[in-house]
Amino acid sequence: MRPRPRPAEAEEDGVAVPGTQALTRGLALLNLVADAPAPLRFSEIAERAGLARPTAHRILAALTEARLLRHEPATQTYALGPRLMEMAHRVWEGFDLRATAAPELERLARLAGETARLAVLDGDGVLYVDQREAEQEAIRLVNRVGARVPPHASAAGKAMLAQLPAAERRAMLDRLAPDAADAIERDCTLSAARGYALSLEEASAGVNAVAAAVLDRRARPLGAIALVGPAFRLPEAKLHALGREVMEAARRVSGNAAQSAMTLAVAPRPAGVSPGVEVAVRAEALLGEGPLWSPADQRLLWVDILAPAIHLSDPATGADRVVATEEMVAALAPRAAGGFVAAARSGLRAFDGATLGPVLAAPIAEGAALRLNDGRCDARGRFWVGSLALDSTPDAGALHRLDETGARVMQAGLHVPNGLGFSPDDTRLYLADSARRRVDVFDFDLATGAIANRRPFVALAEGEGVPDGLAVDEEGGVWIALWDGWRVARYAPDGRLDREIHLPVPRPTSCCFGGADLATLYVTSARVRLSAAQLAEAPLSGSVFALDPGGARGLPESSFRA
Repeated sequence: MRPRPRPAEAEEDGVAVPGTQALTRGLALLNLVADAPAPLRFSEIAERAGLARPTAHRILAALTEARLLRHEPATQTYALGPRLMEMAHRVWEGFDLRATAAPELERLARLAGETARLAVLDGDGVLYVDQREAEQEAIRLVNRVGARVPPHASAAGKAMLAQLPAAERRAMLDRLAPDAADAIERDCTLSAARGYALSLEEASAGVNAVAAAVLDRRARPLGAIALVGPAFRLPEAKLHALGREVMEAARRVSGNAAQSAMTLAVAPRPAGVSPGVEVAVRAEALLGEGPLWSPADQRLLWVDILAPAIHLSDPATGADRVVATEEMVAALAPRAAGGFVAAARSGLRAFDGATLGPVLAAPIAEGAALRLNDGRCDARGRFWVGSLALDSTPDAGALHRLDETGARVMQAGLHVPNGLGFSPDDTRLYLADSARRRVDVFDFDLATGAIANRRPFVALAEGEGVPDGLAVDEEGGVWIALWDGWRVARYAPDGRLDREIHLPVPRPTSCCFGGADLATLYVTSARVRLSAAQLAEAPLSGSVFALDPGGARGLPESSFRA
């Protein structure tokens, strides 16, 4: 009797196929390297794959020789090799968008009970090339296959416009809608940041839509997938909930991971909510962020980046005044001259509590596909703020320092720079890079404003959540809001996990200390890219919460002095 093949080997006509197990292991290593947020060392690959070191070495050597992997001698790490790029070119040369998208259109139509459409850019217009209708539709839309619409007046068009290079997009808008080009640019900026575009009765009266771009290997739009339906069935809130579904469909069509930092997966909900968690401000923010306690009037200021808007809230009463802004605002800080400063798309701007004022500093070049993100002042009044690509392109972000001398890049090559803070003795600067699931710490010189010796402070594994905003307490503990983690966590100054507070929402975004004695931890949250089912499970998503931090107290916020 011949021996049975090992489980990893396949059989062909009852005979074991030699080498199947090695092939399976090789493919697993390729996927492991491809999915890693940063290049991996040999020991990391062997450990994560669960392979003996000699076995891992032989497979890696074979993959490197075949140019499927690339070995970097300087860092002793492995990355994807040039042969994969050559193979990808062959895939795109024969790519049939309409045929590839058809199953996703059918799935979306069934899921949403609405019409799903596929569109492409055709000159200065948008051409619909395919459509699927839901069988249960009581009111059917006209079949638009073959129809053309202006790109700036349709969700599909705006989704594709948002992914074009800035100069190319602006040239098209100047031709098509010169009087509205600036407003459309702002809309495209929002669309790029959230990953999908909306149309509210723009192309057709009584018809709303949500769409996401299908991107090629260079992150250029091949087309767009849209869900379209009557406005009474697809109000704006439902469109945002469906945004996640169309993004997921668009990614599956192309297999493109250019927007992988825009997470769609959500960890399972933990058993319960920790004691001492209360709703401070009930809201439905798409991307609540940047909480700032104002001790002078006992108010909490925070932003909804994707609305865009600034909220001025009274946690004692739950009252919430919303100031709509003409551009995205990601962070706030007090200003020594009075009022506040806001980290806006165009730069650091004055904010008097009612309107955005002039730009005080502009660390990002005009027209760049970047935006400012989280920020905070140091004890000398310098404002530190991160920047990131609108589509979360890796390594396009930076950490900037703004003061009376202007703006200066202090750390380049960041992916999604997020929460930052300073130790109580002003010798450390903490900075989260969300896409890399890590919070780093720098040595900080308060007198000169220099940073050095960057090193990991906290690293989170897949499934543990993503570090977002943070706050430092008076004992040096670092409180981190964990996006997709349903909690905030406190880490001791040595990086040891000290405590966790579980929340009723999956996407806490940032935190700050407030209240009369800075003994309450306020936490913002988001509902962007959560599905309807996820929002039903976590209906408070987008609200602000007040937490009992177990005796911890915060540090007073420093004011911008330039």
